[in-house]
Amino acid sequence: AAKAAKAVKSGPTFNRKAKKIRTKVTFHRPRTLKKERNPKYPRISAPPRNKLDHYQILKFPLTTESAMKKIEDNNTLVFIVDMYDIQAKKVNTLIRPDGTKKAYVRLTPDYDALDVANKIGII
Repeated sequence: AAKAAKAVKSGPTFNRKAKKIRTKVTFHRPRTLKKERNPKYPRISAPPRNKLDHYQILKFPLTTESAMKKIEDNNTLVFIVDMYDIQAKKVNTLIRPDGTKKAYVRLTPDYDALDVANKIGII
C-alpha cells in the first residue's frame, strides 16, 4: 500500500519523457521541413538576351599560302574564328599560339571554295 501511495503522490508516469541516451559524440542536426518557394514576384525582370550572334562567329579569312593551297586542293576555307551564307560539311578548329582560334571550314559539294573566296574578297 505504501508503494501505491508513493506512486499516486509522484503523479502519472505515462507522460514522463524518457531521457534520450546519446551513444555518439558528434551531433548531427536533424533534417527539418523545407517548404516549396512561393515568391510574391519573379526575381528576374526580363528574359536574358541571346548573346550568340551568328554573324560575328567568323572574324576574317586567313590568306596565307597554306590557306590558299587548302582552297584550291581541298575545297576548304580557312578563317580566324569569331558565317558567310554557305553550308559547311565539316569544321576543324585549333587555337593558335597568339590565342586566336583558327577554323578549317570544309564546304559541301554544292558550294565551291574558290567562288566563295572571290565573293568574300580573299582572292
